[in-house]
Amino acid sequence: MRWMLLICLFWPAFALAQSRTVLPSELSLSISVDEDIGTPFTREMILLTIRGVYRRHITREDLLQPDFDGFSWAQLGPDSWSEERIGGRNFKVFTRRMAIYPVRSGTLTIGPFTHKLTLTDEGDDWFEHQIQSEPLSIEVAPAPQSQGWWFPVRNLKVSDQWSNAPDQLVPGEGVLRVVRIEALGVTPEMLPPMPDLASPSAMVFPHPEKRLVELTPEGPVTYAFWRWTIRPSNDTSTIVEPLSFDYFDTVGREMREVTISAQRVAYGSVTGDRAAVPPSTSVLPARLPGWPVAVVALLIFVSGIVLGLSGRRVIGLRALQRFPIFDPLARRMSRLARSGRAAETRRVAVALLRRDGMLQERVQMVRDFDHAFFDPAASAPDLTLFTRRFLRSATHNSEHPSGPHQY
Repeated sequence: MRWMLLICLFWPAFALAQSRTVLPSELSLSISVDEDIGTPFTREMILLTIRGVYRRHITREDLLQPDFDGFSWAQLGPDSWSEERIGGRNFKVFTRRMAIYPVRSGTLTIGPFTHKLTLTDEGDDWFEHQIQSEPLSIEVAPAPQSQGWWFPVRNLKVSDQWSNAPDQLVPGEGVLRVVRIEALGVTPEMLPPMPDLASPSAMVFPHPEKRLVELTPEGPVTYAFWRWTIRPSNDTSTIVEPLSFDYFDTVGREMREVTISAQRVAYGSVTGDRAAVPPSTSVLPARLPGWPVAVVALLIFVSGIVLGLSGRRVIGLRALQRFPIFDPLARRMSRLARSGRAAETRRVAVALLRRDGMLQERVQMVRDFDHAFFDPAASAPDLTLFTRRFLRSATHNSEHPSGPHQY
C-alpha cells in the first residue's frame, strides 16, 4: 500500500518529464563571452562558451553553428556532457568551448546556435525538438597602427637555444641556433614570419620553419621553431645581430617588445691566448749520435749523388704521402668517412689543404661539400665518395696550387 501511494504521488512528474509537451524550464541554450576585457581588437582571441542545460532524456543531439560572418573560429576540443545539481534538481549540462577571432571592426553579430534534440514521449517514442540560443553582438575596435606585424597574444614565451657553445666552435664547424616561440591565444598563421638572421662575416643557412598547435580550454597554443645553421666565414670571430619583434599583450592591454640579444660566434682557437709554456730550467747535455747513424747518413748521401747524376729526382716523404697508407691524416679521414662523421671529415680535409697547399680541385671539392652539408635544401654529401676523390686528387694537381683561401 505504501509503494502504491508513492507511485501515485510521483506519477504526474514522471509523465510530464516524458511527454511531448516541452516546457521552457526543461531546456535552455546560451552563449557567453568568458572574460570582459573591454572592446577587443581585430584578430584578438575571444573565448566563447556554448552551454545547454537540459532536464529531459535526450536520445540523440546535434549542435548547428551559425555562419560566423566577420569571424574566424576554432573549436577547443570535443563537446562535454556532465551532471549538475541546480536549484536542488539534477540537470544534464552540455558545454562547447570556442575561440573566435574578428577579422574586421565594427558591431559584429554571432547568430543563434541551434541544438537539434531527439526526445522521448509518454509512450517512449522518439520525436524531434529544436532549441536556439539568443544572438550575441560584439563591438570590435580596429587594430592599432603598427609598423610591424600585428600580433595580439594572451601569453608569450620565447627561448634561444644553441646546439653547442657558439664561441667555442672547432675550426670548420657550424652551430645550430633554435628560437622557440610559445604563444597562447593565436593560431599558427597569426604568428609573425620567421625573421632574417644577419651577420657581417658569417655564413647563415636558414632551415624551414616549423609550426605546431595544441588546443586547450584556455585557447590555442601555437609553437614555432625558427632555426639557422651558422658558421664563421673566416678564422676570426663574428657577431650575429639581435632579433626583435613587437606583440600586443591582450591581458595587460599594452604593446610589448621581445629582443633576443646579439651573440658572438667564434672558433675556440681565437677566444683567448694560448697558455704560455714556461721555459725549461734545466739544460740537457748534448750527445753526439753513434756510428750506426753515421753509416745511414753516408748511405743516403751516396744514394743521392748516384740518383742525381742519373737525372732522377728524390722527393722522399712527399712522394710517400701521396699514398694514403703512409699518410696518417689520409688514414684518419678515411676512417671518419666510414663512420659517417661529416664535420670531422671536413676538418681533416682542411688540414690536408693547409699542409699540401691549396690545390684548386681540392678547394672546389670542399666548397661543394659545404654547400651539400650546410644547405638544408641540398642532399647530404657522400662521405666515402668525397674522401676517395679528395685523396686521389693529390696525385694529379700537386704541381698546380691555387691562390690563397681561408677555411
